[in-house]
Amino acid sequence: MARTFVLFLRKKIHEAGWTVRVLVRYIVLQVPGTALLVLILIQLRNWFDLPVWSVWGLVAISVTKDVILFPFVWRAYDWDRQGEAYSMVGIRGIAKERLAPSGYIRIRGELWKAKVMGGGPPIEKGEAVRVEEMQGLTLLVRPDKEEGTE
Repeated sequence: MARTFVLFLRKKIHEAGWTVRVLVRYIVLQVPGTALLVLILIQLRNWFDLPVWSVWGLVAISVTKDVILFPFVWRAYDWDRQGEAYSMVGIRGIAKERLAPSGYIRIRGELWKAKVMGGGPPIEKGEAVRVEEMQGLTLLVRPDKEEGTE
């Protein structure tokens, strides 16, 4: 039974794009908060004579909250792939103004500051571009001669 659950969990983690390393980081970073909650609840139990079931119930609610939130926050724990996983490199777009050497391009409905890579010739408004590199929030682009963009 436990082995089946572990295999099921591994499959779901892989399908979601999570890694075991990200899951372990999340769990390890949740432990201090949970430990602090347990210590506070033990102290409150001693002061107010709370029933044991209420203490463990609150701990269970806290752990359940962490489990529910993981799918929404896991990217913050994916330190290894942060730069490459969400990169704009290779994406195509349209110059919204003349890039000589910099200006704005539209990619996926958003305007991005762009600069012609390597001091190449200016790119005219409406021309297709391909992102070759990123420098912070500035995209380094080259003209893209392929048909159809975005």
